[in-house]
Amino acid sequence: MATCLEWRAHTYRQTEGSLRDTYEIACLSAAQLVDLYRARELSPVEVLDAALQVVDDHEPVLNALWVRSDAGARNEALASENRWHQGKPAGPIDGVPVTIKENLARAGIPMPLGCAGVTPQVPTRSSPVAERISEAGGVVLGSTVMPDWGMLSSGVSSLHGVTRSPWNPDWTTGGSSSGAGAACAAGYAPLHVGTDIGGSIRLPGTWLGLATLKPSAGRVALDNPYLGRVAGPITRTVGDVATLMSVIARPDERDWTASPAEDLPWTDEVLRQPHGLRVGLHLDAGVGMRVDPEVATLVARAGELFESAGAQVETVEPFLRPGMIEDLDTFWRVRSWNDFVALDQDGRDRVLPFIRRWIHPAAQISGTRVLACYQTILELQRTTVRATLPYDIVLSPVAPVAAFPADWPMPFGGLDTPDLGMAHIGFTAPYNMTGQPAATVNCGFTRDGRTVGIQIAGRRFDDIGVLRAAAWYEAARPADAAPDWPIAPLASVAL
Repeated sequence: MATCLEWRAHTYRQTEGSLRDTYEIACLSAAQLVDLYRARELSPVEVLDAALQVVDDHEPVLNALWVRSDAGARNEALASENRWHQGKPAGPIDGVPVTIKENLARAGIPMPLGCAGVTPQVPTRSSPVAERISEAGGVVLGSTVMPDWGMLSSGVSSLHGVTRSPWNPDWTTGGSSSGAGAACAAGYAPLHVGTDIGGSIRLPGTWLGLATLKPSAGRVALDNPYLGRVAGPITRTVGDVATLMSVIARPDERDWTASPAEDLPWTDEVLRQPHGLRVGLHLDAGVGMRVDPEVATLVARAGELFESAGAQVETVEPFLRPGMIEDLDTFWRVRSWNDFVALDQDGRDRVLPFIRRWIHPAAQISGTRVLACYQTILELQRTTVRATLPYDIVLSPVAPVAAFPADWPMPFGGLDTPDLGMAHIGFTAPYNMTGQPAATVNCGFTRDGRTVGIQIAGRRFDDIGVLRAAAWYEAARPADAAPDWPIAPLASVAL
């Protein structure tokens, strides 16, 4: 069985003219699939068949999907095949398999939000993201799982159980877009949509080696906007991030926070050299968990690569003060406590014990304290913008540590460990609060083989600048930083 890197080095077809095999199809990017559809060398139905086989093989171990939509996907693939036959594709992802996180509404699909205590809502209309994907011809395989209310940085859920990494099932996927990340790294589909309020797209990015983007606030319309929340792409290549953004980055009347429509060059494939870019290198958040030396070394190495290409790289000193992330954490605890007390007693008993412990202190928090926490968030916004505005991009770790055990709810452990709140999101959460775009690209591996991503953040609304920097780095990074994806038959995966 050829690895994904070896497959990409070959032509798409064997000399006999037959497609190599299911897992080689699974290695292909969205851009490669569309090229093959256009050349009539591959059919959306063939690709769906391969995708469903990969899902069948891996899902019993990985546990990435809440709902499989095999029948609907079959109809969408057949319709796409017909459009390609007529030379009239519906959009840039016509016929490409996609998954959508369970908290992004799909009409008729229950939304339990990863929590066994919730009585799921069943939406009658799809979210803006799902509608844009459908309009562009995407083939939706299903809805991916998340932890309870999306408030964990792992794949641990009271409803779904544990979601596991295809790199090693003993390792976390990250969260809260846990199912999307696992499905992406395992080759279920090239394109996945997650959501992010404090790092939930980018944390799977670093702990699974993926290319992701937390877009600028308002860039991707939501039907349930909230402070810091965004939806964005989780893929294996920066090019696929850009392609998916070209589809989902549109306003919708349901999102009163959405930015105006812009005709942005998402898929401009000209790589911009970083010569002359002013780059901040931010290796110490100043709060929360210490950065593991292996992580810091790999991110610093990426900074050196930018500098060698002519960028002006400067150290960014810690700009968050003690208490900022703690106040944000308190604000979120109160928000989740309100969700918790709205459940009946039976529902409360089914909520993940770790979440119950996390939210319990919120029962004693006054309205005055909540308002003080909100004022801290405003200070965090001001401080982050002031510290990063001098730079075109800021490079940093995504998280202070590499992947932790799959059954830990958070990087610091479970119920038998001290409650450290959100001590691990000092690099990610500030950009949610300011609305600045931030991407991830894998920048290396620890000695024991765990992926480490670099975060590339930019000024608000400069999503294109961030993606161009990410695309340059992806192309220029050392060979030992490029993932050879764990897309393989289940017998080849370490269990």
